[in-house]
Amino acid sequence: MNTERIISNTEDFVKETLINAEGGHDWFHILRVWNTAKLISKDENVNGFVVELGALLHDIADSKFHAGDETIGPKIAREFLESQLVDDSIIIHIENIISNISFKSSLPADRGGNFKQKFNSRELEVIQDADRLDAIGAVGIARTFNYGGSKNRPLYNPEISPNLNQSKEAYKNSEAPTINHFYEKLLLLKDRMNTKTGKKIAEERHLFMETFLQQFYKEWEGKL
Repeated sequence: MNTERIISNTEDFVKETLINAEGGHDWFHILRVWNTAKLISKDENVNGFVVELGALLHDIADSKFHAGDETIGPKIAREFLESQLVDDSIIIHIENIISNISFKSSLPADRGGNFKQKFNSRELEVIQDADRLDAIGAVGIARTFNYGGSKNRPLYNPEISPNLNQSKEAYKNSEAPTINHFYEKLLLLKDRMNTKTGKKIAEERHLFMETFLQQFYKEWEGKL
């Protein structure tokens, strides 16, 4: 099995598949997660081939853009990897990574989680950290407002408070102001990191978001 060729073919496949994807979940999101996963992997005992394939394919068909269908991503990934003659054990691992990478799947019940993560591996933890890191910091802020704008959500409404106890379904279908998303997800991610490298990077990006929010509220209230 020529792993370099398979990774190159996977890169081409993902670029083509996501050519018209929403800006926060497009090829450049995949590229950032891929690069960050490789960086984190340097300090982890993982299968690098699985990490690279998982990072490249983790958002090949995000359920929120496919009527909530959480089976389509693993299905597309399997069909592609079978065409590349990848070992079935690796394909199963990639399917499990795609199915269990989401933020809500790892939240405890008292923070809105209603879906128990059924699979774990060091490779999943690395990719999960890389994906979460792309949701915070400067890029994370840009992605959040880009997605909120695509859904015509208001920037902020002081009368609508964040909901930290939503069901997984309510979380996915939320029409709340974009600022609420910081409290419902982004500011929680720092404490959900799995790896030493992920935790270190998250600290800096978390502080950046806190500074952004402080500035946002000052400007909103006309205090500057």
